[in-house]
Amino acid sequence: MKTQPIVAADIATNAEGLPFSPRYDDVYHPRAGALTQAQAVFLQGNQLPARWAGRDRFVVLETGFGLGHNFLATWQAWRDDPRRSDRLHFISVELHPPTRAQLAAWHRHSPLSDLAAALVEAWPVLTPNLHCVSFEQGAVQLLLCLGDVASWLRELDATVDAFYLDGFAPARNPQMWEPFLFKACARLAAPGATVATWSAARGVREGLTAAGFDVRKAGGTGGKRDITVAHFAPRFERAAPPSRRASGQADDRHAIVIGGGLAGCAAAWALAEQGWSSTVLDRHADPAQEASGNPAGLFHGIVNPQDGAHARFNRIAALEAQRAVGWAVRDQGVPGALSGVLRLHDRDSGWAAMASALRHLGLPADYVQAVDASEASARAGLRLALPAWWYPGGGWVQPGGLARAFLDRAGAKTRWLGGHTVAQLVHGDGRWHAQDASGHTHAAAPVVILANGMDALRLLDQPSWPVEAGRGQISIASESSWQAAGLPHTACPVAGSGYLLSMAGGGALFGATSHPNDGHPLVRETDHQANLATLARLMDRPVDLPTHDLRGRVGWRCTSGDRMPIIGPVPQGVLRTAASLYASEAGSAPDQARLARREPGLFVFTALGSRGITWSPLGARVLAACVSGAPIPLESSLLDAVDPARFAVRARRRASA
Repeated sequence: MKTQPIVAADIATNAEGLPFSPRYDDVYHPRAGALTQAQAVFLQGNQLPARWAGRDRFVVLETGFGLGHNFLATWQAWRDDPRRSDRLHFISVELHPPTRAQLAAWHRHSPLSDLAAALVEAWPVLTPNLHCVSFEQGAVQLLLCLGDVASWLRELDATVDAFYLDGFAPARNPQMWEPFLFKACARLAAPGATVATWSAARGVREGLTAAGFDVRKAGGTGGKRDITVAHFAPRFERAAPPSRRASGQADDRHAIVIGGGLAGCAAAWALAEQGWSSTVLDRHADPAQEASGNPAGLFHGIVNPQDGAHARFNRIAALEAQRAVGWAVRDQGVPGALSGVLRLHDRDSGWAAMASALRHLGLPADYVQAVDASEASARAGLRLALPAWWYPGGGWVQPGGLARAFLDRAGAKTRWLGGHTVAQLVHGDGRWHAQDASGHTHAAAPVVILANGMDALRLLDQPSWPVEAGRGQISIASESSWQAAGLPHTACPVAGSGYLLSMAGGGALFGATSHPNDGHPLVRETDHQANLATLARLMDRPVDLPTHDLRGRVGWRCTSGDRMPIIGPVPQGVLRTAASLYASEAGSAPDQARLARREPGLFVFTALGSRGITWSPLGARVLAACVSGAPIPLESSLLDAVDPARFAVRARRRASA
């Protein structure tokens, strides 16, 4: 998906006091009022709330978020309905979103003041991404797609029950009403899906009819004679392509999660949001004892002038991590801070190019800024010799504390089962059995998620995926050693081919080394020396810290060859013998990862490398959506980039080149 800079809405007030768009020469809502329109057109036109009664999930797709009145009205109707669906997913596309200040101003006197205030507080940074914002402990999710509607409707992976077609009038904004819009609605429509729109334009009715909807007029409101409503009634049944989702809908909504680090604990939390329970199995007695056991770690985004898949995935992952770390630190007392992160550039002459890249990409200042060495030094509170990317929403957190916070959020929906090693997986009677070496079953469920780093590959019969384990060592200086060396503390973490973090209780953590796995489990002096060299480079000064005064910790990172995580359902055929696997995969792989056939109920969440804090919240939500059938909170092009099937697809392309 091509990145388009997001230009915020230009909202004026017309003579009648209504919000007005000079760009489209149209009002945001009629004189009768936005909430009146939402109730009369979109809720009643889609037969809501009656249609969501007793459902596990109900999905709405809106074209044109505007000021959010339709979302707020739908949320309030859901909240007021004792027979409501368990979960409400509201997907909305907006090319020109309001700023937080604009949103707050226009909702200052809203009749739905509590909901409006919650929306304003949760309003995301305006980057060209799919932002997943949760309310009601995850039972209500707003998936806000910022950008062009035609691009986003190609990228969505969802099954939609009701469509709110609510762009500005077709005569004022024809791009929002092109024939592709209606075909895209048909692609996403669930059986019996409905449509409602304020517009009664002939082109709208004809477009819906051509796409397979049964269209009729209905009485309007607020002086509008007619509106358009429709329901999906295609002449021919569509053959469903292979899906990244779980095969069928399990009656037993329970999953086994193997691995109790950040990935596994985040998966338990995200599954609970979707109404699924889980059993988390780990060979250690307590969570986060391996790579997630460091005392602190950083999270932040990435900027790349080409804004490819790696940069786009890291951007939305960092924003999701910011939300997760925020509630872990604020609500659950996990050590950490959203203090911002400086990531040094590799050249002292690079600031002009950095600033130029940001202008080209149009990324907002509350996501990232390019700062010269002087400003970087002022933010860090120590002299820095290089310009830097400043990520104001970045920060640090204790990984183990974050993992336990995920489990706490999952609550009674998850069960921790520590001290249990899984030797093999056996599938039978529609369930996966996680067994020990003697064949005893620790747990059984229709779904299993492998979130156990490199060990996931062993349970998958060693697929020929380009994944490796890397050994890393951090160094920790006590407060007394740090002071004795005359070193200043940083006001925020500093990163750049290594990192420096001032600890909350005094002292500093820095490093880390990165080597191929040599199996050495103990802290090494040579690695301390390498970390001291990294520290001296970051601080741009000599560092005199004796290695015997340093503590350290060794961990292993599971990293893929393309430096992206591996998230999703396991491709069919992976559980064959290792010797024949890759040739079989390459020979039968489709041209796109999203079309690969899957092993029923088998998922993987691994290769988080050194970005476990950044990637685990978003990755877990993506995984839980695949398991549960919820709308996937990531565009399809980025799903392809993290899909386990991508390696076989690439192998086939190489073989046919």
